[in-house]
Amino acid sequence: MRTVTADLIASAAARAGGEPRVVTSGNAAVPWRLLRLLDESVERYRLHQLNAPHGIPAREGVVHETCFVGAGMRRSPRLSYVPARLSQVPLLYSQTPRPDIVLVHTSAPHGGRVSLGISVNVLPAAIEAARARGGVVLAQVNRQMPYTFGDGELDLDLFDGVLETDELPGPPHPVSVPDDAACRIGELVAARIGDGATLQMGIGEVPDAVLPGLVSRRGLRVWSEMFSDGVLALDRAGALDADQPLIASFAIGTPELYAWMDRNPRVRLLRTEVTNSPARIAQNPAMTSINTALQVDLFGQANASRINARIHSGFGGQTDFVVGALHSPGGQALMALRSWHRKADVSTIVAMVEEPVTSFQHTAVVTEQGTAQIFGVDERIQAAHLIDHAAHPSVREELREEAVALGLG
Repeated sequence: MRTVTADLIASAAARAGGEPRVVTSGNAAVPWRLLRLLDESVERYRLHQLNAPHGIPAREGVVHETCFVGAGMRRSPRLSYVPARLSQVPLLYSQTPRPDIVLVHTSAPHGGRVSLGISVNVLPAAIEAARARGGVVLAQVNRQMPYTFGDGELDLDLFDGVLETDELPGPPHPVSVPDDAACRIGELVAARIGDGATLQMGIGEVPDAVLPGLVSRRGLRVWSEMFSDGVLALDRAGALDADQPLIASFAIGTPELYAWMDRNPRVRLLRTEVTNSPARIAQNPAMTSINTALQVDLFGQANASRINARIHSGFGGQTDFVVGALHSPGGQALMALRSWHRKADVSTIVAMVEEPVTSFQHTAVVTEQGTAQIFGVDERIQAAHLIDHAAHPSVREELREEAVALGLG
């Protein structure tokens, strides 16, 4: 197997011509050494990366291209945002944007194979698309990357070159300590989840706050875009169905989580077009999707993507899981958020969102004020539920007046 060198990368970029498109792992699985070597070897390129963290190349000559904006691209003057639901991103690679070079972060070899470890995500589709057009696939092979089973298991001879490392896959993600408001939201969400439910949960304060209320449940399943350390607490408490694999496309967490994932037959990381397929999501019993937003309006529309019309994140998997959960037998799509945005100092429940809508028609909206059931009721009742049960008390009168003006009073 060839070792990756600057000449190998420069030659691949020259064959692609012009401004080659480089697809690489994002989230917590960035192949940092490989990416830096490429950046030193190629003058101009398009860096296509989902949820890019701080520290990625951000110089003249590098275009930041993504379908989900992470902290590393959020204020980039060279941002090229491509709107797409996450389930559709793999399809783009066979059309446009087509990859010329793919950089991945893998485990050490086992029996001639490596694993994409904690981030399978859209990478199998990117690899296939690059191969179909004669592109180059390079791997940062890391002894400390866990070997996970599923769609990320690849033959070592698939790669045109490897760069060997021995380091943590990424900085450990700190486990948050929920405050009183987050704990209250967590309690209300957990109260809606029964034994045998299937969970889709993200990362952060609210998902972490939901978990303490679920440790007494039994037979829970996980079918999610991603998971974090919270699954460890559920596993130790016996809350998870031991006969069902935990399904996701990537994970972000601590070294403890990664050690637990390593060659664990109960964990399967699958391609994004599988995990985020609304049809596949809908097949799970009592699928419970838990998402958040920047704003929810009285029509039940959620903005989770934009601030002052500028892209902040993207669709991600929210629309995929909302639709899938609503079609699941006994399923529900929950929108969980604070009633008051602490940084912006404004209500998150508004009369009508002024930004593009990310998702809508959720089952219920949960804040620390209470739970507003919005699916299956008249739009006037829906608005009243949001005002009376989800909105901050300081804005309820104003929202009632605006509801009348909107024909919802």
